[in-house]
Amino acid sequence: MSTLQQDLTAAHAEVKAEIARTDTKVALLLAFVGAVLAGAWTIARDLSLTPAACTVGGCGMTLLVGAAGLLLQSVRPNIKGRHGFPLWATLTPDQITAAVSRDLAADIAGLSRLAVAKFTGLRRAVDLTLAGGALLALALLIMIGGAA
Repeated sequence: MSTLQQDLTAAHAEVKAEIARTDTKVALLLAFVGAVLAGAWTIARDLSLTPAACTVGGCGMTLLVGAAGLLLQSVRPNIKGRHGFPLWATLTPDQITAAVSRDLAADIAGLSRLAVAKFTGLRRAVDLTLAGGALLALALLIMIGGAA
């Protein structure tokens, strides 16, 4: 195997590993956002909220729901995608052989674009999660300040 082929194979494996790492991060953050939403809803349901706390907390909850939407979008299966199982399911055995032997660089480029899109969605969801959490904390402070 040539050095170029080894480098391409290593790059291909690296991009696929980055996609897997990003999907793992998305799953963890989605679980966290879901837990925060459930906890905040449970707490807010049992309290008599002031209008200010209700407004700020509602904005925080909205941001968290938006973050969950971004996270779900970043792991949404692309059935019409050019990579992986959906592609192989549409090809004949001869077409699979030809597809596997084609230019690996094109596959690396396509997977890299997919990884960047997933990573961008994850970054935006983290930003929304931080902002939503800050607003929920502010709503709690408003409630504590109003109760004292």
